[in-house]
Amino acid sequence: MQRFIEHTLIIPLLLILVMVSVFLLSGCGDSSAGVSGGTQVQMAERVNAETSPAQTQTPEGQPAITPPAATDAQSLVANAKPAAAASERSQYIVNVKVETVTPAPLRDVLVLPGETEALSDVSLASERAGVVEWVGVTEGQTVRAGQQIIRINLNALEAVRDRAKANLTLAEDQLRRRRDLYERKVLSREELEQAETERTVAQATLREAEVNYSHGITTSTTNGVVNKVYVDPGEYIAEGATVADIVNVDTLRVNFNVPEADVRFLSEGSKAVVRLDTYPGREWEGTVDFVAWKADTATRTFRVRLVVNNRDGAIRPGMIARGAFVRRSVADALTAPLFSVLDKGGERVVFVERNGVAEARTVELGVIDGDRVEVRKGLDAGDRLIVVGHTEVEDGTKVNVR
Repeated sequence: MQRFIEHTLIIPLLLILVMVSVFLLSGCGDSSAGVSGGTQVQMAERVNAETSPAQTQTPEGQPAITPPAATDAQSLVANAKPAAAASERSQYIVNVKVETVTPAPLRDVLVLPGETEALSDVSLASERAGVVEWVGVTEGQTVRAGQQIIRINLNALEAVRDRAKANLTLAEDQLRRRRDLYERKVLSREELEQAETERTVAQATLREAEVNYSHGITTSTTNGVVNKVYVDPGEYIAEGATVADIVNVDTLRVNFNVPEADVRFLSEGSKAVVRLDTYPGREWEGTVDFVAWKADTATRTFRVRLVVNNRDGAIRPGMIARGAFVRRSVADALTAPLFSVLDKGGERVVFVERNGVAEARTVELGVIDGDRVEVRKGLDAGDRLIVVGHTEVEDGTKVNVR
């Protein structure tokens, strides 16, 4: 029994010894490889130690200090990039179009919105109450000053006028007879003077009757066009009631509100160009006939009025117009298209072509006229200004003028 137990324990021990031997043999192989790898690492570290200062160890979580040699290499690479880019640009050829810079007149123009109004806009009123007997015009009809517009029933006024005429005729006859009697010494001086007074009264009465009669007829006080008629035949109107509106559109006014900074450039007699969106491409010349001396308290602007010839009646009162006022002029200005001026870091820059190369010029701008701008500094007459392709070039870029 004892021997059986010994045999049972020996077998597992032998197996354990075999496994340990195998493990030790594997470890020796790895150690050899490790020694070889370690030797290579140590050699690499020695080479690095000989070619560069030792790298400072830093605590975990803190950035390591870059060796000077690595920093120098990075700087060389960083400096090489712009140089390479510049070299690449110098080899890149851009197709461009140019225009020759030449002196030309330039105007500083102020454009403002305005509103048209009739030179005269009259509302005609009846001077007497009564029933409208006749209306002599229609809306849109052209009338002259003094032309009859409406007439009320004048029967009663006509009777008063006729009686006044008869009384005057009688007074004149009596005066004539009494004058004859006075010359024959039959009539006294007092009786003659009484006859003269009666004639004078009759004359005044007739004038009053005629005035009252004329007040029953409303006439136009101006040349123009009938814009609106307010009454119809048979309608009773009160004294002072509006019967028609007459507007004179042969000459129009255009009112503008001019800012305080610009009113000093305008004066009576100044010329301006008037345009209306209703008539694209058409222009009217206007003359300033009034510049307000006092600013509007709400807008702080000054009212400026133009007079425009409108004989063809194309412009109607109440339309929105745009007025172009010349503030100042430059006789021989060097100009460039507005789109050719670029913003480079807050500076205004243009490009000119010289010997097949784009050259950047910093410019100083002045008066703007439409789509062109005055260049006060930075350009010379004869320069070849790049106007197409200017956004694709830099200073020194090779260009091909098409």
